[in-house]
Amino acid sequence: MVTPKNPKPVAGNNNSIAAQYARAKALKDAEDAKVKGIMKDHGYVREKPKTPIEKFNERKKDRFGREWGWAVGFFFWLLCIHATGIYFFTKGFLLTRLVLDEKSSCAKPPIPLTLPFAGSGTPEAGCWHPKTFDKAVVMIIDALRYDFTIPYKEEKPDTPAQAFHNALPFLYDTAINQPNNAFLLPFIADPPTTTLQRLKGLTTGTLPTFVDAGSNFAGTAIEEDNLLMQLKDAGKRIVHLGDDTWTALFPGYFEANISRAYDSFNVHDLHTVDDGVIKHIMPLLSPEGRGKWDVMIAHYLGVDHAGHRYGPNHFAMTAKLQQMNTMLQDVVKALDDDTLLVVMGDHGMDSKGDHGGESDDEVQAALWMYSKKGIFGRTDPAYITPPHTAKVRPVDQIDLVPTLALLLGLPIPFNNIGKPIEEAFAGKKGNHWKDLAGAVRLAAAGAKRYQAAYYIARGIDEATIATTEGTPGALWIKAETILSSGNGKDKMWRDVYLAYAGFQVQTLRIFRDLWARFDVASMALGIAILAGGVLSLVLYAIANAEDGTVPENLELEKAEMHLEIDNILRGNPAPDDDDKTSRSCVVAGLTGIAVGSGLAAGLVPIVWKFDSDIAIFDLLLAGASAGSVLVVLVSQLRISLPMSNPLPKNLWSLLAFIFTISQSIGFASNSFTIWEDSQLLFFISSFGLATGISSLRIENKANRALGIYHSFAFVALGWLASFSKLCREEQMPYCRSTYYASATSSTSAPWQLLIPFVLAIGLPSIIKSYYVSTRSYEGFASAWIGWTFRFGLILSAVFWTLDAADDGEWFPSWSGVLKTIRVPIAQTVFAVAVGAGSTAFTYAPPLVSISQTAKPTPNSTIVDSKGATVTILGYANTHGSRYFLSVVNVLLAVLMVQKPMGGGAIALMAWQILSLLEVLDLNALTASPIGPVILALLGSFHFFKTGHQATLSAIQWESAFIALHTIRYPWSPILVALNSFGAQILAAAAVPAVVLWKQEPKKKGLMKSVAAALAWHVAYYAVIGLATTMWAGHLRRHLMLYRIFSPKFMTANIVLLVVDVIGIVVALFGFRLNTLSVAEVFGWAL
Repeated sequence: MVTPKNPKPVAGNNNSIAAQYARAKALKDAEDAKVKGIMKDHGYVREKPKTPIEKFNERKKDRFGREWGWAVGFFFWLLCIHATGIYFFTKGFLLTRLVLDEKSSCAKPPIPLTLPFAGSGTPEAGCWHPKTFDKAVVMIIDALRYDFTIPYKEEKPDTPAQAFHNALPFLYDTAINQPNNAFLLPFIADPPTTTLQRLKGLTTGTLPTFVDAGSNFAGTAIEEDNLLMQLKDAGKRIVHLGDDTWTALFPGYFEANISRAYDSFNVHDLHTVDDGVIKHIMPLLSPEGRGKWDVMIAHYLGVDHAGHRYGPNHFAMTAKLQQMNTMLQDVVKALDDDTLLVVMGDHGMDSKGDHGGESDDEVQAALWMYSKKGIFGRTDPAYITPPHTAKVRPVDQIDLVPTLALLLGLPIPFNNIGKPIEEAFAGKKGNHWKDLAGAVRLAAAGAKRYQAAYYIARGIDEATIATTEGTPGALWIKAETILSSGNGKDKMWRDVYLAYAGFQVQTLRIFRDLWARFDVASMALGIAILAGGVLSLVLYAIANAEDGTVPENLELEKAEMHLEIDNILRGNPAPDDDDKTSRSCVVAGLTGIAVGSGLAAGLVPIVWKFDSDIAIFDLLLAGASAGSVLVVLVSQLRISLPMSNPLPKNLWSLLAFIFTISQSIGFASNSFTIWEDSQLLFFISSFGLATGISSLRIENKANRALGIYHSFAFVALGWLASFSKLCREEQMPYCRSTYYASATSSTSAPWQLLIPFVLAIGLPSIIKSYYVSTRSYEGFASAWIGWTFRFGLILSAVFWTLDAADDGEWFPSWSGVLKTIRVPIAQTVFAVAVGAGSTAFTYAPPLVSISQTAKPTPNSTIVDSKGATVTILGYANTHGSRYFLSVVNVLLAVLMVQKPMGGGAIALMAWQILSLLEVLDLNALTASPIGPVILALLGSFHFFKTGHQATLSAIQWESAFIALHTIRYPWSPILVALNSFGAQILAAAAVPAVVLWKQEPKKKGLMKSVAAALAWHVAYYAVIGLATTMWAGHLRRHLMLYRIFSPKFMTANIVLLVVDVIGIVVALFGFRLNTLSVAEVFGWAL
């Protein structure tokens, strides 16, 4: 029994009559509650018994809850299977390089010195090579592309100079006018061209692996031997200014009081990092500051951020390059003779200012070295002039490591496979072949030592490794023979240099091939798991589609209801008629996990006898996933196969099959993959043509006209959306980008800013028209679609206008203010879409309007027992109209993160979805696989129309800051994902609407129909993911693997996982809330 508490007096004047009355009433109510509680405890008060109808509805609700829970369990199991399959394939496909623990020692060179010198083996004189400089300033101008540094002469009117031309002349002019003091060369990066991976290569002298690209924004400390480690071991003081990626890679390396790290990911901020570095670097270069450091690293980000934000052909890029030009002039003036200055780009940028891939513009950076000592030279007088393109005399970025190490008198890091840069050791006259040969021999010997250690660690027989030039051992012997049998003249030393340089070229080639080796067994396991998941998904969809198709028979339904009510009155338990398909799959999956992991655990000792490197986690995961898939397949085949035909049953199922399979086969072709958006438009148009023809057979004239209209609208909207294009490099010159202001810009054109305002005016009205046609624009619909949704769109339009004003510097003095204003605007939109939208959708009643007249009229919807007519507007679309509110919420969130052109494409997609729902209903295709598959095609098509491609450089990283001032996990990655995969997310959220659109409240079999629709939708992405995985594995030696096939594989499988999550979190949870709301008003299906 609960003891009631004595209530507190009401607020206000305690002596007033009202206060006394309220206090007395509260005490009386408390006493009454106490008496009621005592009577209830002793059985004197009984609750009103539930009626049979109430008990019937409770049983139906419980049954629905169980069915829904089993369906969620199946799709969660599927998500785990997809993640596991992708994990095993990726583990074998994107291999990481084995990191060795060995370190180079100052006193122990890898080979006896070719040219012994006094004090060798000490940091003071030089470890392996005479020290040339005491200090060094290493400046990274992020994304400094080589052609940014080369003068440009406008020779033809149709090729005018761009904004980045001739804005940074100091590097080129110095190399020409002072060839002994400076040289400028193309500096070629190894992909992936992301900053973190490039810094690894620039400090270790080895190659990064492609899989490391995902860690670009969450770097972990470099533990293998590297330049900074050698500097620290030699007692050198290192100062860092700029990009904070360095502090993540080298924690504890930098002088704490004078180093300054700045946030590196805010691409909208062009000035904070650069201004901060410039502010602190000049005092450190002054005579008073030089004694505080030995090596200074200054990393500027403005050029990179200008590229990301605007593209290279923008006045902001001109300003940043001019700022760098002035800064470099000031730094050179402040240098002393004992300090080496190195200026470089860590990578380039493509025509839009992005990077990450392996196109020429992305890998072609610039390297400039300067010294007041005048020690540099050229082995050919023609080399004084820097190359006019990056294709001439390039050097690899890993070559910087041995160059800096030897010039600073340090050991070359153990893992280095680069070779010293020729100009740094050739001498003023370019004829110091002896010194050059000695430097290259040291680097070659280090590479040979590393090669031997790596082969031992990997268990590789060196005799099996060879190139077209021979085995590494033979190449080394050839070089040593030339050295030992020579006469000591310049020609001999030149031949020695060329021989060791040739050895290193071949060694680098061997390591490139070696690190491209694949674990075929792991790849095959991943493919098998994914294939099993696809087969399970198809069988699941077929079983649910057949179970969910319940014929309407009012008499039979009444008889079933009376029978169940009779059972309730008799006190019989509810029959066990839950969904057998989902439940059997989940139970089988859990059983398979237990059996498979148990068998794998028992096999651990046996497996370790053959391969002790296999992790026990991988072995258990492989057993659990393989066992789970096998048991689920056996369970489904035993139940489904004898009762169903897995082959397409009609033209529409055949079309869904053809669209999916033909696209999957096409990914084996690089040209098909490059032009995927065109193929998707063809599929979408073909479907619209087919439904238009099918609509001609509809008997009702009005419905026939609607079918033809919506089919035409579906196709026309797709072609209109195709105007939005972002071309990839391989499509040129046959493609013209329209997504941004130009092909070399990352900002919207002024006219594109009108698009969000047009959407704010028109899109709610378009959605309203589809509601009005089914008389569903009732209740909450007008408030949410007509007012709240439009309000969110207006805020979004204002946001993008302010963003354009900031980008275009319309109000230069208000730059910070504009950022401060627009972030809360975006946060408000997300609060409306996600916060208020989810709450409203959860508690909103069905979108119907009920009216009653005293007398019956013809064609009444319902006639009650008194003969009055009850009219329910929106009754025929009760489920669909209410559920689509959740799609509207997702639509608003997706629109917020899309740039104006992308927002226009997403709006057209939403319009296409509504026309698709009408076409499917008019042609009686709501139970066909074609609807969910076409939704998936729309998601894939509009992925390209929102300014994306299956390339790393197409990721719009700036979207991470739309609603944030700085990086915040996990919100920043979520914003990037919402921007990148917004079209697929919207399509997945709309899947239940395919089944629910124009469905009456008590429609039977909706749970199974929605599960089948979601399964067909996910199956499309699962087949595409499996196909791209298989083709990436099959074409793993293809020239275009890392440019085309590997990015497509990664994109397809990330999309698959995203759709899996959205299918559970948005589609299934949204369907549950929708069903409960409708049933609360109209009751459960009979």
